[in-house]
Amino acid sequence: MALNKLKYNSLNLTPAANKAIGFDSDADALEATLEGGAMTFIKKITASSDSTISFVDGSSSVVFDSTYKEYMFIFKNIHPASDGAAFRFQVSINSGSAYGVAITSTNIRHYHNEGDSDTALSLSTNFDLANSTNFQALSDNAGTDNDQCCNGILHVFNPSSTTFVKHFISNFVSYHSSDYSYNNLVAGYVNTTSAVDAIRFDFNDDNAVNIDSGTITLYGIN
Repeated sequence: MALNKLKYNSLNLTPAANKAIGFDSDADALEATLEGGAMTFIKKITASSDSTISFVDGSSSVVFDSTYKEYMFIFKNIHPASDGAAFRFQVSINSGSAYGVAITSTNIRHYHNEGDSDTALSLSTNFDLANSTNFQALSDNAGTDNDQCCNGILHVFNPSSTTFVKHFISNFVSYHSSDYSYNNLVAGYVNTTSAVDAIRFDFNDDNAVNIDSGTITLYGIN
């Protein structure tokens, strides 16, 4: 693949053809064209002791509709207010007036501790849902120490389709409160043919836990 021009502030690279990667002055506002596919920055939210963080189509510059066939959320340094909380999401089909559309999912979980004394890989039922309106967990057991958090990616496909269910897939890594590295791979679908137009995220350990800090950035992908 040839590059035409890459420009970020004072950086300039100049080769050929009609494929480009462009950056504006905000490094998160990424717009990339790679082999015919584009990733466009939509919205970044920075957590500050929030009980939930929501992205609602048409609100606060959020796009979550038929504009893109795939949406990607990137989570960086998501830090809970309480040890051992699960980071989760729900979706809405009425612009966030109500959440809890049924989800069916599966989860592969693996972990390893710093002492090299405990490790496992399993098909976990911790995060599995079966046509459930509960929150879908993405990452568990993030710690509250200054150096502990969770990071990950969530892809949502065709949320505005009125023909198909809405598939999603995620990959999260967390620094466990007991000095474990946890990796959770979750995949499933939102069981509705109505258009999904909002999504919200929270922490929970059987009680509501604030999202102390971190960023969630939304991109549209063509």
